[in-house]
Amino acid sequence: MLTENTKGKPLVLHSDNGAPMKSYTLKAKLEGLGVLSSYSRPRVSNDNAFSESHFKTMKYRQSYPQDGFYSIEEAREWVLSFVNWYNNEHYHSALKFMTPSSMHNGETEKIMSNRKKLYEAAQKLNPLRFQKGTRNWNPPEIVSLNPTDEVKEKIIDKAI
Repeated sequence: MLTENTKGKPLVLHSDNGAPMKSYTLKAKLEGLGVLSSYSRPRVSNDNAFSESHFKTMKYRQSYPQDGFYSIEEAREWVLSFVNWYNNEHYHSALKFMTPSSMHNGETEKIMSNRKKLYEAAQKLNPLRFQKGTRNWNPPEIVSLNPTDEVKEKIIDKAI
């Protein structure tokens, strides 16, 4: 799923400057896979804001073990469970409250259409509640972790 829609751009693994991430073994493996390396600038804590946000989401899950994991197997099992929840159950605001899996599996049009009908029916029942109109339930056309200024303008134009 991660390699889809990269539009001809190379895959890049962005990480901190830790020894494991800069090791020759990992560099060789990434090179063999055709993945480029990218590193945060030294002493710049928000260089990898999206990963930091993801880690925060992990750590704030009720099931996150506050005392750590007792084994590598337990850690792997928990992370797999988290990834499953994140992709299949967790609604993302940037995806108009869709799950990544529903976006990936092509369920967007149907879900958004149903939501639009629901909101339009609610508006008819209580027009005062929706004086400024209902939420825009058109499927998101552009989703980007780190949009360029051009992409930001397109997103804003489509929202208006």
